[in-house]
Amino acid sequence: MNAFSDISMKSDEVLKVELQVLKSEHRDLDEAIRALQDRGTSDALTIQRLKKRKLQLKDMIAYIEDRLFPDIIA
Repeated sequence: MNAFSDISMKSDEVLKVELQVLKSEHRDLDEAIRALQDRGTSDALTIQRLKKRKLQLKDMIAYIEDRLFPDIIA
């Protein structure tokens, strides 16, 4: 099973906690990437892997937010 199907089986309370954890990890990755780029001694492959993980987190965050806060047209 992938992460998105696991999310569909969780309660809203659990998803809210996971959302905060994912957002925190996303911010941490952003800071790590910036620090590696500023240092200038890191390899491009490491930065590329961190950016890929950051995009995965962004997708999961968006998926959870859509589930918790659906756009309902009244």
